[in-house]
Amino acid sequence: MAPLRLVPHRGRAETALVHLVSSVTAPLGGDDLELDVRVGPGAALVLRGVAATLALPGHRDTGSRSLVRVELGEGASLEHLPEPTVVTARARHEAVFRADLTEGARLRTREILVLGRHGESSGLLDTTLDVRRNGTVIKQTSRLGVPAVDRGAAGVAGHRVLGSELLCWGEDLREVVCGDWWSLVPLARGGSLATALGNDAVTVERALDRALAEHPGSHDRLTRSRTRFRVGHHTESDGSGGGHHRAGGSATSREPVPSRDRQVPQVPGGR
Repeated sequence: MAPLRLVPHRGRAETALVHLVSSVTAPLGGDDLELDVRVGPGAALVLRGVAATLALPGHRDTGSRSLVRVELGEGASLEHLPEPTVVTARARHEAVFRADLTEGARLRTREILVLGRHGESSGLLDTTLDVRRNGTVIKQTSRLGVPAVDRGAAGVAGHRVLGSELLCWGEDLREVVCGDWWSLVPLARGGSLATALGNDAVTVERALDRALAEHPGSHDRLTRSRTRFRVGHHTESDGSGGGHHRAGGSATSREPVPSRDRQVPQVPGGR
């Protein structure tokens, strides 16, 4: 129901591909949005965003909230890949991702946070990642949008964009791997967390891709790019992004626009 619309992609046999489309301006101050995702035993789902999410202030002095709840059955796989969230000036938004995994389930979830539109200060954002499998895999809460904190090393070191990606997907790293403004850290109870900082969403996404390329399970996760969404004469391709906050691909023919910056995840059916 509005403002969240689920659009399944036709003709994909092994993995269900569903796009999450915002049908109205959301989240707006005062909104309380919830999405429940259940992937049954042996099933595989890719849940993708279509355009960036704008967290906006409302006409009342109240914040907004979004909650994604995930349940994965035995041997189920989910790749949750929303587009970036932009926290506009005066907005106050809370975003929570909560997942319960059974043994043998696999999860990949990515979050890109942008502090304000171009030339704009940021609003306040509280974001929580809470994943459990026979106990807590990770429970991490971050608060962004406080200038004195954001400028320091305990915040985002003056950067505008923070990206993180959790991969609970087979074998993990034995030790930390890092590069320029990105890292990939194995977690104590399984899973690996990639984190990246930058001044634009494309740079951060590419840094996350470099980090995850170091993960032992990456060869099982990545395949060639393919087109993901089409409306009229506009085509958004995997990796090229889409919406008005990232460079999207467009075409006037029926041919897909090739991706140049990110490969698409492919989850084998049944595992």
